[in-house]
Amino acid sequence: MSDTVRALDLTGRRIVLVATAHVSRESVDEVTAVIQSEKPDRVCVELDEARWRSMSNPDAWEKTDIVKIIKEGRAFLLLANLALSAFQRKMGAESGIKPGAEMMAAIRTAEAEGIAYSFCDRDVQTTLRRAWGKSNLWNKSKLLAQLLASAFSTEKPDAAEIEKLKQRSELDEMMAELAAYLPSVKETLIDERDRYLAAKIWSSPGERIVAVLGAGHMPGVEAWLAVFAAGEASTDVSDIDRVPPKGFLANSAGWLVPALIVGFIALGFFTSGAEASLNLLIRWVALNGTLAALGSILCLAHPLTILVSFAAAPIATLNPLVAVGLFSGVTEAWLRKPRVQDFQNLSSDATSVRGFYRNKVTHILLVFFLSSLGGAIGNFIALPILAGGAL
Repeated sequence: MSDTVRALDLTGRRIVLVATAHVSRESVDEVTAVIQSEKPDRVCVELDEARWRSMSNPDAWEKTDIVKIIKEGRAFLLLANLALSAFQRKMGAESGIKPGAEMMAAIRTAEAEGIAYSFCDRDVQTTLRRAWGKSNLWNKSKLLAQLLASAFSTEKPDAAEIEKLKQRSELDEMMAELAAYLPSVKETLIDERDRYLAAKIWSSPGERIVAVLGAGHMPGVEAWLAVFAAGEASTDVSDIDRVPPKGFLANSAGWLVPALIVGFIALGFFTSGAEASLNLLIRWVALNGTLAALGSILCLAHPLTILVSFAAAPIATLNPLVAVGLFSGVTEAWLRKPRVQDFQNLSSDATSVRGFYRNKVTHILLVFFLSSLGGAIGNFIALPILAGGAL
């Protein structure tokens, strides 16, 4: 067998792991060949049903309600997902292979051979929400910046570089960089899913199983399979298959900034009088509102959206349950409603900066994100200024 195929004999069961690069022609061919030669009882794929439906029905974007997504607080998630998809799409454009083609090939081959198959990955929304929930606004910004930088990169990988994605040494280096950059995201996107995938593979019926998964999961899944085979851990993954509610400290943290702002302004009143307190209030509103508006300006938002960003920023700060992006994003969506064509071109437009600004869907998401980020930065700049003026 090749270096990307690992056959495991565990307590009388044969589990063949096929490590793939998601945009590799060789991976598509290898997956098909392994399934046909092994003739397993079941094929397991690193997909969840939602992603399979999306791959099977690429026009589903046309039914997206962008305003509903913003109101439900899913705009950050959608923007991150688009940036990641754009990166994979660019990689696939160089190899001539659509992202996930090897998973599609595994399912089509299983169907052709009359073999049962299972979706063994965790629901993508659960994964993203868990990753997002473990990240503060700064880490969210770092993650999106990294994803967008990758999506917009003009560097074109050749076929040899794409195949390197399946080499253990290359992946170890990538995972180490990711762990150092954002450890909480690496834990959710990689470590938890290693365990989840292994649990679902081990729990699948059949004595002979072929499991198709991204090469980055191969070491972790193999290790967890050995643990399950030895009976050293339960395959119950309910603890990582849900979005945990925020604890008391996490919920309280959202009120800390507005409490400090109100406290410093009130303190200014008692220490220096009403005029000093009013000056502090004006300074805060100016910083908070101006930077939120600047975020919208950087997105080339509608003038009314820019005004809404400025006016709504202080309101959003004092109520942590909403973000300034909710006001600015919904306003931009109302003024510049996305067309069916925008949804149809979403995947391709997300691969370039010009496309992100041109496409009304991604443009609205940028307005949401940058106005929220601007307002947050304004608050952090204002806090020491308010403290100095009040004390």
